[in-house]
Amino acid sequence: MKKLTHLIPMSLISLSLVLALPGCQSGAQEEGATNTNQSTESTPVEGGQSTVEDDVSQPNVVKVAVGSKDHTTLVEAVKAAELVDALSNNGPFTVFAPTNDAFAALPAGTVEGLLKPENKGKLTDILYHHVIVGNMKQEMFRDGQQVSMFAGGSCKVTVGADGKMTIDGANVLASVPASNGIVHVIDKVLLPSQ
Repeated sequence: MKKLTHLIPMSLISLSLVLALPGCQSGAQEEGATNTNQSTESTPVEGGQSTVEDDVSQPNVVKVAVGSKDHTTLVEAVKAAELVDALSNNGPFTVFAPTNDAFAALPAGTVEGLLKPENKGKLTDILYHHVIVGNMKQEMFRDGQQVSMFAGGSCKVTVGADGKMTIDGANVLASVPASNGIVHVIDKVLLPSQ
C-alpha cells in the first residue's frame, strides 16, 4: 500500500507540470515574441462561399448554371431564393437544372409570381426539389428508382433501353461535372407534390 500512495502524489505532480507548461509558453509569448496566429485588426468579409474568386478550379454547380445562356431563369430564381451561397458550398450536390424553355412552359405568370419576395419559401421548396445531396452521375441511376430530393419529396427515374434518362418525366439533355457535384440539364421543371 505504501508504494501506491507514494505513486499517486508523484502522478499529480507530473500532471500539474504538464498543465502548467502551456501557461508558461503563452506567458513567454506575451513578454517577448509576437504570436503570428493573432491578427492585430480583422476586417469582416462580406458574402459567403459564392464570393470566393477562383478562376483556376472547376466551377461549382452555381457557376455552371451562371455560365450557361440556357439557364438565366434558373440563375435568377436561385438568386431570388438566396440559395447561391448554399449551393456554392462543398456539397456534393446533384442538381437537375431546368432550361429557360422549361420555365417558359409553365403557366403564364408562374415564374414572375415565384420570384416575388413573398413567395421565397415556395420558390426555395421548388428549387430544392431539383437537388440531391451527393454526386450522382447518370450511370448511377436505375430504371424505376425513387430518389429523395433535398426538399423532402421524391422523384421517379426512368432509364430507357437506349440509356436515355428521365426524372419525373423531364428528359436529361446533358450532364456537366462541377467542383461540388454535377449538373444534369433537364427540359422540364420538377414540381413537388402538393
